[in-house]
Amino acid sequence: MSATAAKNAFRILVVGAGPAGLLFSLLMKRQLPDCDITVVEQNPAGNTYGWGVVFSGAALEFIEQRIPDVFTTLTGHLEVWDQLTIVHRDQAIGIDGSTFSGISRQKLLDVLQNCCRAENVRIDFDSRFDANDPLRAQADLVVGADGVNSQIRASSDFGTSTEEVTNHFIWYGTTRVFDSLSLIFRENEHGSFVAHTYRYSPTMSTFLVECDAATFAAAGLATMTEAESIAYCERVFATDLAGNTLQSNNSIWRRFPMITNERWYVNNEVLIGDALRTVHFSIGSGTRTAMQDALFLCDALAHSEFVVEPALKRFVELRKPGADKLMSVARASIGWYEDFADLMRLDPWSFAWSYMTRGGRVSADRLRERSPQFVSAYEAATPSTNPTK
Repeated sequence: MSATAAKNAFRILVVGAGPAGLLFSLLMKRQLPDCDITVVEQNPAGNTYGWGVVFSGAALEFIEQRIPDVFTTLTGHLEVWDQLTIVHRDQAIGIDGSTFSGISRQKLLDVLQNCCRAENVRIDFDSRFDANDPLRAQADLVVGADGVNSQIRASSDFGTSTEEVTNHFIWYGTTRVFDSLSLIFRENEHGSFVAHTYRYSPTMSTFLVECDAATFAAAGLATMTEAESIAYCERVFATDLAGNTLQSNNSIWRRFPMITNERWYVNNEVLIGDALRTVHFSIGSGTRTAMQDALFLCDALAHSEFVVEPALKRFVELRKPGADKLMSVARASIGWYEDFADLMRLDPWSFAWSYMTRGGRVSADRLRERSPQFVSAYEAATPSTNPTK
């Protein structure tokens, strides 16, 4: 297809109406108003799995720079805090130097959906992707933004590899509103647990519970009913929930799938977000990474005059180095979590230090620059053993 034809009659099929698919559709429609975009989403409107989404300050910067009107709308729904809290042996240790924001996943989707509709993007909910759908054959570009269980990925040879993390996790919500992004480590007779929790609205928090394989087996969690699992986790984190309950939303125990693809695109079909690669929740970058994929793909298309083949090549060239680096950090973080039960013997300050340096990208000097209050307190608490001097 020539550049002129592409500009005049560019047809795009986006599979998946998550943050990546919606942001791509919005940006493309603003870059190329005459293009025809259809988004197909298997879930009904207003039905999403999960609870909240967390963004770092850096993640919000790119939204503010590229789509300031969307940023302005989102800020009215954000819960903002500037500290990470690590709880170990009942001691809460604050880590300064990072700004985070939480938002309901459904609220984020609502904002993006409304913006897409304002640009005449067609969104077909409750519409499961069919590999033989005529829209697929007619499209000049097909974007697979359909998540971990991507149908686009399954229907073509992207060279997909999947490796499951050994830890188990389950994603709950709770009415306990936490003051900051908190990692709460607890032990019982069966082993060690950690809750990843943060508020995403004035009345709700995400509460993701994780444990290693040995603890999962010893506790018998695999055979528990939904109600039994909730009751068990409420007992483990009774102090932290302070009388509040855990809520389920199709919440099941799972092992995180580390998905990668040798090929990011096949012919005129390209993957973004979790369909392309999964970023472990322990580094809090999954939604940001997916949305950045959308931005890079849009930029590559514009730079290539909306000619698909060179655009997809450019997308990989520009995006892959940074994405690979992030995956390396994620793998290091996964390794720390798979071994965290062995680290529970550490005192709270040493444990927090181990956590903060787990990814291999934050040196003692960098951490001192970013989190001076934490480093000073750590040095005071561990004068003879700390590695910062």
